[in-house]
Amino acid sequence: MAVVAEAPTVVDLRSDTVTRPTEAMYARMRVAPLGDDGLDADPTARALEETAAAMLGKAAGLFVPSCTMGNLLAILAQVQRSEQVLLETQAHMINTERGAATLTGAFLLGIPGADGAMDLERLGDALRPAASPLRTAMIALETSHNAAGGTVPPLAHMAAVADLARAHGIPVHLDGARLFNAATHLGVEPADLTRHVDTVSLCLSKGLSAPVGAVLAGSGPVIATARRLRKMIGGTQRQVGVVAAAGLEAITTMGARLAEDHDRARQLSDGLNALRPTLSANVPQTNIVQVDLARTRRDSERWVGDLEALGIRTRPLGERRLRLVTHRHITAGDVERTVAAFRTCLIAA
Repeated sequence: MAVVAEAPTVVDLRSDTVTRPTEAMYARMRVAPLGDDGLDADPTARALEETAAAMLGKAAGLFVPSCTMGNLLAILAQVQRSEQVLLETQAHMINTERGAATLTGAFLLGIPGADGAMDLERLGDALRPAASPLRTAMIALETSHNAAGGTVPPLAHMAAVADLARAHGIPVHLDGARLFNAATHLGVEPADLTRHVDTVSLCLSKGLSAPVGAVLAGSGPVIATARRLRKMIGGTQRQVGVVAAAGLEAITTMGARLAEDHDRARQLSDGLNALRPTLSANVPQTNIVQVDLARTRRDSERWVGDLEALGIRTRPLGERRLRLVTHRHITAGDVERTVAAFRTCLIAA
């Protein structure tokens, strides 16, 4: 009987959202104390909220299904209808979550910048009373910055934004979906980043590998308002401790290994840059690699299909770029295989 070779495993670089829970997470989920989070609270969810808030240097936390909901609740709890929120032009909240933001009745205004950091002079101009008939009610930051290739705005920049905001009496929110990646890059604790902001959302299901969920953290009154609003938009969950337990494991044990993902991303970038000048990649600070395809004369959709045929899964970033994201399931061998697949596609072109 002929022996059928096993198909090689797929290298999935589409996002760090594809990570699976660890065995420790599954074990913790099986024994998690449960309650009804819509009635008298779920004890495991509350433990996650309290632990995350403490790690982020905030008074209170709220477990929500997604970071998108966390960002939405931050606006709903602090910004009135017909007020505006200032963000960097390529921020995830303005480019990808704008649909959710329509529920707030607030306006999102992009401020140009570089490497995910708003131009401070332009931000100051936008805060002048004569700059807009709308009252600016919030400034939102993002770190690491998704669209800028996982870059991490310097702490000094965050502090400068916070100073501007406080001079105008408005809060600062941080979209910290990959906050632990940013802290790893800077070699600081997450709270060192969040001390410059009033509220912060943290995703648990990206590099931290929990199956689902996020935490919004901030002051007691703001989180109390957000908890009430969460119920209004359908975000209350019942025996949610089943997944909150995985989130607890994620925030207490998984941050320490993110440097490995960053190393893999740099190895991937180095390998792809060896294929210059036909294609080139950014030098990543964290775990996101953007590949410039402009010189290949093939668009990103064609590249996605060709690489998929070789077992490499990627995502297009416009017509001339790809985004590759490393995570705990990506090995050194996967990086080598990915670079080889790009080389094969170039030869076949």
